[in-house]
Amino acid sequence: MEFNEKIINALRKKANSLPLTPGVYLMKDKTGKIIYVGKSKTIRNRVSSYFIDIKNHSIKTARMVSLVNDFDYILTDTNIEALALENRLIKLHKPKFNIKLKDGKSYPYLKLTFNEAYPRLIFTRKRADDGAKYFGPYSGTSTAVSLLKTAQKTFGLASCNKHFPADIGKVRPCIYKHIGLCTSPCDNSINQEEYFELNKKAAAFLRGSYSAVKNDLEEKMLKASEELNFEAAAKYRDRIQVLEACRQKQKAVTFPGDEKDVIAVYKDEFCTSVSVFFIRDGSITDTENIIFPSEQLAEGNDIITFLCDFYNKREFIPREILLDFTPPDEGLEDFTEYLESKCKTKVKLRVPEKGDLKKLCQMVKDNAAEAAKRFVSTSEKHDKTMLRLAQLLKLEVVPELIEAYDISNLGSDNITAGKISSENGKLNKSAYRTYKITGTDGQDDYASMSQAIKRRLSHPEDRYPDLILLDGGANHVSVIRKLLKDENIDIPVFGMVKDEFHKTRALTDNVSEISIAKETNVFIFIYKLQEEVHRYTFGRMMSAKRKTLKKSSLTEIEGIGPMKAKFLLSHFKTISALKTANKEELMTVKGINETNALAIIKYFNPLNEKL
Repeated sequence: MEFNEKIINALRKKANSLPLTPGVYLMKDKTGKIIYVGKSKTIRNRVSSYFIDIKNHSIKTARMVSLVNDFDYILTDTNIEALALENRLIKLHKPKFNIKLKDGKSYPYLKLTFNEAYPRLIFTRKRADDGAKYFGPYSGTSTAVSLLKTAQKTFGLASCNKHFPADIGKVRPCIYKHIGLCTSPCDNSINQEEYFELNKKAAAFLRGSYSAVKNDLEEKMLKASEELNFEAAAKYRDRIQVLEACRQKQKAVTFPGDEKDVIAVYKDEFCTSVSVFFIRDGSITDTENIIFPSEQLAEGNDIITFLCDFYNKREFIPREILLDFTPPDEGLEDFTEYLESKCKTKVKLRVPEKGDLKKLCQMVKDNAAEAAKRFVSTSEKHDKTMLRLAQLLKLEVVPELIEAYDISNLGSDNITAGKISSENGKLNKSAYRTYKITGTDGQDDYASMSQAIKRRLSHPEDRYPDLILLDGGANHVSVIRKLLKDENIDIPVFGMVKDEFHKTRALTDNVSEISIAKETNVFIFIYKLQEEVHRYTFGRMMSAKRKTLKKSSLTEIEGIGPMKAKFLLSHFKTISALKTANKEELMTVKGINETNALAIIKYFNPLNEKL
């Protein structure tokens, strides 16, 4: 790689003029685009280091520096402020060379609603500052759901969607009460204080206090036996068995009562792999593997930035964390300071050098190495698939970002275009888009597709795809290629052709078909894209259709127009809930007066002579 000495000297001079205070720096390329964000408690020293002794930089750091044309900086009062700002800027700008930080909104959590009179334990992917207690995030849905069901069975928590005390006495107890898996708050079999205590014990279980929970259950079982209450004793026995079944799935690695996290990092020329093992009560309760591709900088301080963001999403931080690597002194201080500021207590960071803890770190590192091996294998397979696709379609570049489009409708109403996105072989659901088609002359798929893609291309700040695939034939391709030519945009466009059984058959360039039937990996990739874009588009169209039908039925009620119909649906969510609402409940909705409320009740209850 080449370095422009004139630019490097200018940047070194600028860096040497920075203050010796905490701050964040933003590296920019010649187009002004931010390619890397970093932070330091002494910003002058950190930024200057990039432009001194460049030959001793790692390959990835040197590559980043070779592209830097300028940098900006923001000073902060404290190191923690710099860390928080760095985190926000990475998420905002998504620089090319930074480890990609996630906002956590799609991670699975378990939520205990201690902000309610009768707490509920529920699965969620959204974390809010609402007074509830959150556990996780978990590495996957299966882990979270398994813990959810174990907690419900162990402590007899209600697994239904009822809200107490509002629903007490309104429903009959379900089978879970009769088989001893629910304490049945629905019929007041347990009072509010007792139920709240059960949820507190469930919280202890979810934090990993298995031994304490088991001891408590065993004491209650023995007491019930001594009092000859064998039915209650059997229920406690069954709950202990459920707890033990969950425990047996977890590998014991340290002594009972021990709580710690173990973090290991494995690097090679292809990627950086981070593995985290969560040890609660001496056993591994969950693991997480995170892979960073080769183009992302994952040096010591970058890993620390990632770990701070990682723990920002976690409700519980153990008092001891083991590392299999030694971060830079500044990074270690940053991590310790951040953790202690979050959990308001001392956190011990250790790098074991021998003994059982060293072996434990090595086990986690082996896990990180295996995850890296799987990533490389999958990436190589995808690269070969994309290379073959490029050869078949005679593309100038191997496509990294692919967008697929489909049109869905029922007649001329609710015409919907959907776009899905695949980046480096993975579906990027955050980039999915829906376009509500308007102004077309009836059901015109070509005009609908043109409108959708024209609206997509009207956002030049978004990266254009390397390849556009249409769920349609040669005519679709011809129309969209003409559109792109008129817009002076050069993006390859092909159609995904289906056979008489509505299954993927070939790709078309609007002149001839390119068979992919014998290209197994290419066929599977295209088939999945075509099925996914159809599923997504049809689902969004049906959702819009249902809303239209609901609103149109409500507007048949005297005095209810489209806006009031919208407010009613927004408040009650379903027509069923609206049908059972009384006058007072209806009048709490914006815009609904007593006359409207009576008209709604009469509409849904035409045989009620009192109305």
